[in-house]
Amino acid sequence: MEPRIQYAHAADGVNVAYWTSGKGIPIVGMPTMPWSHLELEWQIPEFRRFYERILQNNSLIRYDNRGSGLSDRDVTDYSLDAHVSDLDAVIDALGLDRVALLATVNMGPVAIAFAARRPERVSHVMLWCTWARMSDYYASPIAQTLAAMRDKDFELYTETVSHAALGWTEAESALQFAALMRNCADQEAVNTMFEAMGDWDVSGLLAQVKSPTLVLHRRQVNFPGVETSKNLASTIPGARLSLLEGTSLAIFLGDMEAVVSSIEEFVGEGEEAEAEPSPIGAVQTILFTDVEGSTMLTQRLGDARARELLREHERITREALKAHGGSEVKTMGDGFMASFGSATKALECAIAIQTAFAERNESADEPIKVRIGLNAGEPIAEDDPDGRSDLFGTTVNLAARICAHAEAGQILAPIVVRELVAGKGFLFSDRGETEMRGFEDPVRIYELRWERPSAG
Repeated sequence: MEPRIQYAHAADGVNVAYWTSGKGIPIVGMPTMPWSHLELEWQIPEFRRFYERILQNNSLIRYDNRGSGLSDRDVTDYSLDAHVSDLDAVIDALGLDRVALLATVNMGPVAIAFAARRPERVSHVMLWCTWARMSDYYASPIAQTLAAMRDKDFELYTETVSHAALGWTEAESALQFAALMRNCADQEAVNTMFEAMGDWDVSGLLAQVKSPTLVLHRRQVNFPGVETSKNLASTIPGARLSLLEGTSLAIFLGDMEAVVSSIEEFVGEGEEAEAEPSPIGAVQTILFTDVEGSTMLTQRLGDARARELLREHERITREALKAHGGSEVKTMGDGFMASFGSATKALECAIAIQTAFAERNESADEPIKVRIGLNAGEPIAEDDPDGRSDLFGTTVNLAARICAHAEAGQILAPIVVRELVAGKGFLFSDRGETEMRGFEDPVRIYELRWERPSAG
C-alpha cells in the first residue's frame, strides 16, 4: 500500500514532504539529494521491496529534500544548515524524541552534522557509501567526468549517472532510474544543489559524533571509493565498518538482504544498550560564570551584603541550570561551573542567565554583572578529594580561560561550540583569535548575541 504523503515546515518556511509507516525503531531514510521523489520511487519495484523489507521489523520515515520530489521546488537555500533544519522539522512533525539515521551517498554530511549537533535526537547513524567533504567525492575521475557532462546534456548525464551508480549490468533498472532522476529535479536545480554541496565539509565534526555509527560500503564500488568509508570509520569514535560484496552504489540493488540484515542487527544492538548511561568522556558543553568585581564588591559593601548578592547570583544561575537541563559541577563562591549534554541547551541557559540578571539590574540598587564562557569537548570525570564528582582536562581549562576573557554581560565561546549549534538561530560575532594562557595556539573566539531589544 502506497504511504500517505504529509508535510513538515522547516524553519525558513520550506514545505518538506515525508511519509512514515511501520512499527519499531524509527529509521529515517534520508534522501540521496538531488535524486528523491517519494511518489515515483514507490512505483519502482526495487525501491518498494527495499522499503517493505525494512518495514517488516522497523518504523521507516522517508522525506524528499528541499528542491526535489514533492517538497517545495522554489528554493534558493541548499546549505548544510538548511538541510539539518529540514531533518529537524520532519522529526518534530512526527513528535519523535530520537531516531536512527540512514544516509546514503550525498546526504552523509547532513547526517554527520545532525548527529554532532543534536546528539540527544540520534540513536544510531548508518552511512552508506558517503564522505565527509565534497572534495572526497570529486577525487573520483568518474565524478569529474559526470560534473562536466551535467551542463551539456542533462538526459545523457542522468543515464550515465544511473548506469555508473546502479551498475553497468543493470541496463533496464538504470534507464528506469534515469527517468526518475529527471522527475526529481530539473537541470537548473540539480546544478544549484551540487554547487551548494561543493561547500560541504563536516570533517571537523566527525570526532563529535557520539551515537553508535555503522559505515557501510560495497567492496567493488569505486564511486566513491571504499577509502572514503574507511576514513569515516577510523575518525568517528567507535564507528564500525561493514564491507559488503557487490558493484552497485544503489542501496536497494544487489544483495539487498545483506544490507537490511546489517541495519537490523546494528539498531537491534543499540536498542539493548540504549538504557545504559552515557560513557564518561562523552562530548559535553562546559559553562563557566563569573561575577565581575566580586572582590571589590566585598571591600565596598562588606561581607554580609556582598554574600547576600552572591546568594542571589547562585539562585538565578541554579534556576536557569534546572530549566535548561544543566548539571552543576561546582560553585567557586563568585562563579559556577556546569555541564550540558547539548550545546544548544548550554547556550540557551547562558542567554537565560544574562537576561535574568539584566532584568534584575533594571530595578536593583546594586547590579550583579556576570560574564560567561563556554567550550565543548570530552572532559575527564573524576571525584575530588571529598568524593564529589568533578570535571577536568583541556576542555574545562579552555572554558575557564574563555570566561576570564569575557566582559560583564558577555557570552563567549570557541568555534567548536558555534559549529555544534549552526542552523539553530543563534547569532555570533567573530572576536578574532586570542592568546590563552596555557595554550600554545591562539583560539578564535565568538560572542553570542543575546541582548534584549530596547523598549519603544
